[in-house]
Amino acid sequence: MRRFTLPFLAAMAMIAVPAQAEVVQSSEAGFVIRESADVPVDTYAAWAALTAPAKWWNPAHSWSGKAENLYIDSQASGCFCELMPVPAGAPEGTRRGSVEHMHIVHSSPGKVLRMVGGLGPLQSEALTGVLTVTLKKTPKGTRILWEYVVGGFMRYKTADIAPAVDKVLAEQLARLSRQLGGEPATPDAPADKAPSDKAPGDKALGDKASGDATDVPAQTDPAGGEPVAEAAKPTVVKPLGTPKKPAAKKSVTDWGPL
Repeated sequence: MRRFTLPFLAAMAMIAVPAQAEVVQSSEAGFVIRESADVPVDTYAAWAALTAPAKWWNPAHSWSGKAENLYIDSQASGCFCELMPVPAGAPEGTRRGSVEHMHIVHSSPGKVLRMVGGLGPLQSEALTGVLTVTLKKTPKGTRILWEYVVGGFMRYKTADIAPAVDKVLAEQLARLSRQLGGEPATPDAPADKAPSDKAPGDKALGDKASGDATDVPAQTDPAGGEPVAEAAKPTVVKPLGTPKKPAAKKSVTDWGPL
């Protein structure tokens, strides 16, 4: 399984990482990642593309290695899921496996898609990850804002895993933007604010006149810029018997099975 790395130089020129991509908050409790990009299509066209990940998600950051196995059932209780191939040598009649990357908790076509789940290596940790995708109408089309809020207990250092997850999400949004003929948000564009958590019928979510999603001010960094303290390492009890060579340590940037 490939790591969290950008493609080789020949392909790198084709990948435009959103200028607004960053880890906006980080502490021992978790982290917040925000990405944004502008596309020259209306919000419903952006929604249609967003909910068809097989067309833009990088297969290197999947469990099966094939983007065609990815799909989003964009209804509450639906999921961002991936079908797995039947294992080689499995008995006849064995069903395909599957992976739930995230499940849908809020679906408002053309406005907001909110999904809950730990992406990639975060799936094996006791974390809650909430990805909110907001589509906002602009004079030239649509601004797509992704905000991924992660909190809970994990065996990774926040300082290591947060930038790795940010890098992968930035790449996926760049691929979605490119499919829609868009460009990343410009460096001098005002920073987007966190999307509202209100339901579609609430005034805080939609503009009264246009119905577009609105933003609320982002919270300040609770870490205050201080270094994150390293969590105490658990005591490891070695089994009795003949010592075995320990397995190679898995990288925190491995998107595939741990």
